[in-house]
Amino acid sequence: MDKLMLPADLHQEFGVDAFTEIMALEGKAFRNVRGRKTIQVRLGGVSYFIKQHFGVGWLEIAKNLLSLKKPVLGALTEMQAIQKLTALGVATTPLVGYGVRGVNPARQQSFIITRDLGEIISLEDICADWADSPPEAVFKQKIVIALAQLAAKLHGAGMCHRDFYLCHFVLKKEALAEGRADLILIDLHRVLFGQSSHGRAVIKDIGGLMFSAKDSGLNDADWALFKQHYLPQSTVFWEKVDARANKLYAKFHSAKFQNRLAQEKSAIHQP
Repeated sequence: MDKLMLPADLHQEFGVDAFTEIMALEGKAFRNVRGRKTIQVRLGGVSYFIKQHFGVGWLEIAKNLLSLKKPVLGALTEMQAIQKLTALGVATTPLVGYGVRGVNPARQQSFIITRDLGEIISLEDICADWADSPPEAVFKQKIVIALAQLAAKLHGAGMCHRDFYLCHFVLKKEALAEGRADLILIDLHRVLFGQSSHGRAVIKDIGGLMFSAKDSGLNDADWALFKQHYLPQSTVFWEKVDARANKLYAKFHSAKFQNRLAQEKSAIHQP
């Protein structure tokens, strides 16, 4: 299956075989892991991010299936997630282009092009010193409510992010300077669709969010506010979320995981 979606102004930047040229582009690398690379490039004077998927191989597919995980085969999931979030009114990276080539799921190549959001900062960085230097209460409440409302839209639509951490919520620096909690959700390549809003995948999402915020200065009152603006859930649901968050926190701080994290970080910003 071959497909190419490019706006005319971008298509003219390439020759007859635009797909091959895009897959061969080099730029500033933000992620370079086996089978996938994320680069920043300028085309026609405009900054874009391109995720190039080069095929995951049958071994990776088998490993995911044996672990009861949905393998990420290419850029299609992220394209569909951007389209659905945009329709829901959830801010995310603006979709510009998409292409796929091949039918073999292990060797299929694809790409997605999104517009550069400009000067942004992640919630992970914004909240980094909140435990010692809390922000103004009004701004903190805005952030918590915005998080809850975004999560409610996402999960209410049957979608799960699968990497639902503070680092994947960003604000434009202009919005931050003006005290606006205009959250943007990024990195959608592992999104799941058709999920129950009370199910295991959602529990893992919210558990991941709580885990990532454990050292951020969010207290019980903040999470109570979050629950008020999120979807109605049972006591059992929140107990499972807490257990998930605590399990992730313990795993993250283990020596084994820290060693793995160090290895993965070495792949970031590498050409």
